[in-house]
Amino acid sequence: MLRDAFFLAQSGIRMQLRVRETLLWTFVMPLVFIYFIGTVTGHAFQSNDTRDVLCVNVEPDAGFLADALVERLGQQGYSVVQPRSPEQFLRFDRRLTIPAGFTSAILAGHAMKIPFAHKADLTTANYDQVRLARTVYGLLADLIVTTRDGGTATPAAIAAAAAEPRKLTMDVKAAGRRVHPPSGFDQAVPGTMVMFTLLVMFTSGAVWLTIERRQGMLRRLASTPMSHGAVVLGKWGSRIALGAIQIAFAMAAGTVLFHIHWGPNLPMVALILLAYGALAASLGMLLGNFGRNEGQVIGLGVLASNVLAGLGGCWWPIEIAPQWAQKLAIFLPTGWTMDALHKLVNFGGSPVEVLPHLAASVVGALVAGWIVARSFRFA
Repeated sequence: MLRDAFFLAQSGIRMQLRVRETLLWTFVMPLVFIYFIGTVTGHAFQSNDTRDVLCVNVEPDAGFLADALVERLGQQGYSVVQPRSPEQFLRFDRRLTIPAGFTSAILAGHAMKIPFAHKADLTTANYDQVRLARTVYGLLADLIVTTRDGGTATPAAIAAAAAEPRKLTMDVKAAGRRVHPPSGFDQAVPGTMVMFTLLVMFTSGAVWLTIERRQGMLRRLASTPMSHGAVVLGKWGSRIALGAIQIAFAMAAGTVLFHIHWGPNLPMVALILLAYGALAASLGMLLGNFGRNEGQVIGLGVLASNVLAGLGGCWWPIEIAPQWAQKLAIFLPTGWTMDALHKLVNFGGSPVEVLPHLAASVVGALVAGWIVARSFRFA
């Protein structure tokens, strides 16, 4: 039985991966959705940990201290750009000008002003002022250390002073679990992955059963020595294999392209997603088993997957929804899967906290699979 099921699973996954529509909705469209939703919601609910753009105009003859200052601005979390024209400089929200003769004036002991202009609210402006002051005073402190006892200020000496261990340091770490709901790519990557796994299982995974039944392929399988259980298991195996490939690709793309950190409990994250994929595969087979034609299956599959995605928190963090919506989501496959992912990835939860979510997916997959096995139609 297992040998026959493995043969059918291999054949099924090869056949599905040759279909352009399956490849499109498995590998291409999820990336498009992740990029679009992650970009649009990047500053919703809570700002992502992104770098602020600071345009720095370094005037001629500013000297090597200007270069050191620009380098240290990057260390303060700024993405430093230098304008190609005065018009381009004025288009930026944060603008810093390092005046001509900056290095020579500082070394001669003259006071210098560094103009900074911004288009921001008071809180953001104050934060910029703290970061800029920290950068300037840090450079000034290294300059003092370098020139004391008759030392000469050179680019190498300034760099060496900056590289020395500090006598006073600050140890910064999280004071507990994350409070704010995830946004940007932290929400878009797992949400899109959960949604599209269900969508592909409900469309491609389900419609192939309908096509094989209409074309008589299932009837021919029924006439072979293969057992009823081997056929059902093989068909399910090809779909869970497709789901596993889709999940693995989404996680890899999320890590490489969108810099998602999956947290310290990656094995449990993978187990949650694998159990969810098994449930989605069983539900997709259930839909394909009772569907009468391709149009009906695709229509119901798209509608059901989108409704479950919306109510389950795949499009936005369910934590921002009303209380009734949060309670409803936990009873949906998409909802309890997203809740488990948020706990593990974003809120610092332990694997023990998501065991009920894992059990729900496993039980749901077994129940749906049992119904499919008992009612599987060859014709």
